[in-house]
Amino acid sequence: MGVTQIYLVRHGEADYEPIDSRGWPGMAADSAPLSSVGMKQAEELADILGGVRATYLVSSPFTRALHSAAIIGHRLALGVRVDYDLRDWLPDHSGLWRTVADVHAAKAEFETYDGEWPDGIQRAWEPLSRVRERARAALARHTASTDGPVLAITHATVIRALTGETGTAHGGHEYYRYDPADDA
Repeated sequence: MGVTQIYLVRHGEADYEPIDSRGWPGMAADSAPLSSVGMKQAEELADILGGVRATYLVSSPFTRALHSAAIIGHRLALGVRVDYDLRDWLPDHSGLWRTVADVHAAKAEFETYDGEWPDGIQRAWEPLSRVRERARAALARHTASTDGPVLAITHATVIRALTGETGTAHGGHEYYRYDPADDA
C-alpha cells in the first residue's frame, strides 16, 4: 500500500455552556456540541475540502468532532466512520479530572516538557508520543479501506502529534501524507 493523502481537520468551535451549566466534570466536557460559530466553520470547511475529492471520512468519537463530521459528511456525501484512537489528548489517563483548571494545569505541564514525560517520571497526562502512536494506528486502519484522500476529523493535539503544527484553528485543517512504511 502506498502513501495516502489525509486532511487532518480540527473540529469547529465547541459550546461548553450546556456542560458547564450542569456542573458536569471531567470527560463529560467531551459531549459538548458545536457552537453556532463552530457549525459555520464546519460548513465552510466542507466547501473548501469539496475540491479534494475525499473518498473516506473518519472522526474522533467526541461530540464536537462528530458534529463537525456530520456537517462535513452530509455536504460531501460521505458516510462518517468513528475511531476512538482519533480522540483528543487526555489530561489525566484516569479521566477523573474535575475542572477546566485541572485541564489547564495538566496542559501547562505538558507544554513545559514539550509534550513528553520527564525522563523516568510518569505523569497523569498523555504524552505526545502516545497520541501519535494511537493516531497513526487509526490512520493505518482507515487508509487500508480506500484509495482516495481521507478526511480525519480530530483535535489540535492529535494534529500536532502527527504534523508538528501547533496553531491549527477550530475549523482549520492540515495536509498530511500517511505512509505505512513509516510504521515499520
